[in-house]
Amino acid sequence: MSAQPNLGKLVYRKDLTPDLAIIRIQPSDGSPVPDFKPGQFVTLGLKLDGEGDKITNRAYSLSSPPEEKRYFELYIKWAQEPVPGKFTTALFNMKEGDELYWRKPAGAFTIEDKRVDGTPDERTLVLVASGTGLAPFVGYALHLKATGSRRRIALLHGARNAKELGYRDLFERLAKESNGNFVYLPTVSRPNDPGSEGWTGHTGRVESLLVPKDSNGNGGGDRLSELERALGGKVTPENSFFHICGYSGTIDSVISILQPLGFVSNRHKRKDGSFDIKVETYG
Repeated sequence: MSAQPNLGKLVYRKDLTPDLAIIRIQPSDGSPVPDFKPGQFVTLGLKLDGEGDKITNRAYSLSSPPEEKRYFELYIKWAQEPVPGKFTTALFNMKEGDELYWRKPAGAFTIEDKRVDGTPDERTLVLVASGTGLAPFVGYALHLKATGSRRRIALLHGARNAKELGYRDLFERLAKESNGNFVYLPTVSRPNDPGSEGWTGHTGRVESLLVPKDSNGNGGGDRLSELERALGGKVTPENSFFHICGYSGTIDSVISILQPLGFVSNRHKRKDGSFDIKVETYG
């Protein structure tokens, strides 16, 4: 991190729910956003009430791609359990034009595009997110589109209710325009919640989309998961690479489903350094 934070200002916010928002931060001096890699985070700084001139910092994954030079875009949730988070409370109280601090993006949760031997990794990129763990995958998708990548992408996003399926319109459009090269599978865990009114899509936690079932929803045997139905075949380490971002419970559940299929995470790489699952705990 640089010794001195940079000054920025909030230039846009869209509240999806009372505790979920998309915001944009622009460098106050009008300079372009520095270079970064999709999946990295930016550290924001605020002076909180009762703490004098002390700057409190918090890292947030960037949902904007590196090609967007005007601003940083972030997908944030107001932490209220077990008690309201001081930082996110202050952030949610900010209005357009208010200033804050930021530090240059960093982080290692970036796209794995090469195999251990240095050759291009052309396996299907399966992105699994719970909640605001979606943020880095927005940047992934927009970057790969901007660079003309032909790598197939499957994005799985789990949220409590349909209103919390951030960027849903964007992903539905990408899926529609991709001729099957971009697959979007959203699911809600609370279909009876008022925020899910009118929802007719998948229900359950995001990892449920990876559990093999027959067409009647029964598990076991040679049945396919919802992901496999969408991709048109079995998911294996030979044809798919997973990135998982979200709650630790989500990550553990997904890994427990994939490990028996031969997938190996970056937490416990093979002897040759290879792995098929990259994880980032979020929220």
